[in-house]
Amino acid sequence: MRIAIYARVSTNDKGQDPENQLRELRAWCNNAGHIVTHEYIDQESGRNGTKDRKQFAALFEDAHKRKFDCVLFWALDRFTREGLTPTVMYLQRLAECGVSFHSYTEPHLATDNELLRDILLAVMSSLAKVESKKIGDRTRAGMARAREKGTESGKPIGRPMLDPTKQRKITKLLSKGLSAYAVAKKLGISAHTVARYRKARAKASREASMTTAPAPL
Repeated sequence: MRIAIYARVSTNDKGQDPENQLRELRAWCNNAGHIVTHEYIDQESGRNGTKDRKQFAALFEDAHKRKFDCVLFWALDRFTREGLTPTVMYLQRLAECGVSFHSYTEPHLATDNELLRDILLAVMSSLAKVESKKIGDRTRAGMARAREKGTESGKPIGRPMLDPTKQRKITKLLSKGLSAYAVAKKLGISAHTVARYRKARAKASREASMTTAPAPL
């Protein structure tokens, strides 16, 4: 197979050298008769994504171009440490490109065998959903506790309200047919804030119309 080697050491890992990983990974490829097409090496935290890890981003660009058949890395935490859900997304991206992966120190995390690829990714995807649900449950529970404390202390909980003057400006610009992005750019706020306000305003308008609607005969 055509192999792409990915090696990473964190900038926080003092004294670590990616060559320690590369030597073993190259030897594995040589012993198995594989061809190393490229080596991608990052010296960044594994918690950073493709935006901050330039070689990591280049790896996926080349995967889309099918420049290799398999990505070989030392261990999954050398590939990424962003959490289970992002990890599964990265591995699925490789699979969609027809590229497998192999973890040198974790033989069970390998999809060189195409028959096992879908099974492994399905299991990891399922675990990611469970993890995501647990995080969501913890977040909601934390917000509920914060609201209770906020009620007791009189402190508001949640996003701060938009200034009434800014609300009027948003409404006026939206009524002219401007997009959320265009309105945000004019007012110097985020497009997400404008979109959220527009959605809340539309919801309030719907609820008001339902309240004032005449009862059916």
